[in-house]
Amino acid sequence: MRETKFDAVVVGAGAGGCCAAARLAAARRKVLLIDDHDYLGGRAGTEIIDGHLVNLGAIALERGGVFEETFSLVGAELDIREPKPGAVFCLDGKIVDVSKGGWGMLLGGLTKQAAKVLDQFAKAKSGSLPDGRQSTEDWLRGYTRNETVHAIFRNLCASIFAMNADEIPARAFLTYFTSKGAFKRFGFHPRGTMAAWQALADGVVRKGGEVWLNAPATRIEVENGEVVAVHVERSGENLRIAAETVVTNCGPRATVALAGAEHFSADYVGQTRERLKPAANIVYNFASREPLTTAPGIMTFGKTRRLCNMANLTATCPELAPEGWHQYVAYAVPRPALGDFDGEAEVEEGLEDLREQFPGFETRAKMLSIRVMRDDWPAQRTGAGYDMDQATGIEGLWCVGDAVKVYGNGGTQACAETARIVVDRILNGERQGVANA
Repeated sequence: MRETKFDAVVVGAGAGGCCAAARLAAARRKVLLIDDHDYLGGRAGTEIIDGHLVNLGAIALERGGVFEETFSLVGAELDIREPKPGAVFCLDGKIVDVSKGGWGMLLGGLTKQAAKVLDQFAKAKSGSLPDGRQSTEDWLRGYTRNETVHAIFRNLCASIFAMNADEIPARAFLTYFTSKGAFKRFGFHPRGTMAAWQALADGVVRKGGEVWLNAPATRIEVENGEVVAVHVERSGENLRIAAETVVTNCGPRATVALAGAEHFSADYVGQTRERLKPAANIVYNFASREPLTTAPGIMTFGKTRRLCNMANLTATCPELAPEGWHQYVAYAVPRPALGDFDGEAEVEEGLEDLREQFPGFETRAKMLSIRVMRDDWPAQRTGAGYDMDQATGIEGLWCVGDAVKVYGNGGTQACAETARIVVDRILNGERQGVANA
């Protein structure tokens, strides 16, 4: 077995992994970023279908904050275009732009109890939050029973967290909208989301690191409670990569499988089995010759069966589709999103919503792909409010990504935040101690 050495190995080139590698490289660590796929971005990658650049999962990339900061650290361009307006609502077939009026305008036109709901948002912003046991649906029912308002909140939960309103804690939902980014500024990449990760990977290489695709990690080697190496298969060759720091972006469960459960504390292994609650969604990518909507950004629906939102990608990024085509992506969240469900039936529920929202959909639109994100390839490795810590208890071994998010955060911004936290902990010399001591 051939051996080589790096200061740090990052396993998994998804959003969290790319951001962690970039930050480590910016700190002058010799970094190796590996992934078992032939593309960057993981569940936020891009594929080509009939000449269309089709995103596998995430499409909205946020401006500002830790995400954009990560790009600047390695001199990478964050080439995204912001739709104007960015977010609208589709209620009974009518487009409602709330870019100026906000929550007050939206809720005020739907329920007499709007003031009560808005007051709770104000209290949450000042730090008065419900405990983590009450669901968003139960919390909202205490102030209004308006069906359209409940449908909007359900679809907001589904759009951002891939969870139904009865599955996400109200505390997590309110934390996101009152103290996190809440997608105030976002855009789409004109060359597909994967191009953003390529920019970060190029920055890693410029800083002296390396990026290997089609290179799965087969084992994380641990000795005396410390990580010492990662075993990688590359081009038919087995390699041992010695490293004092290993950051995984494959989730705590896969990390335990790679390193061996015997090296972790019983509590940590138990959390991977009992605390994590993978969240599922269904992604519909389609195109049409004639525009299906004039809204240029992300449109959140009101009353639907499963469909929660849709993005009009080519309104701002025509390069994503061949000339003469309009391209869209819609998302549906199954019931339940945190448990088992009938995939075929749930896909059909979302299709029925599309037919209802856009009469003649089946003849007007060309379906490019339908992807059910679940199980080992979920929309979120755990739903908001059910995350684990980034530390594993093994010295030098850390996790980033959407299973170790800061409470109440979501999206690629949340993954980038985990990368910043972990790299800061590494650079500050934080020691985790021996898990089994």
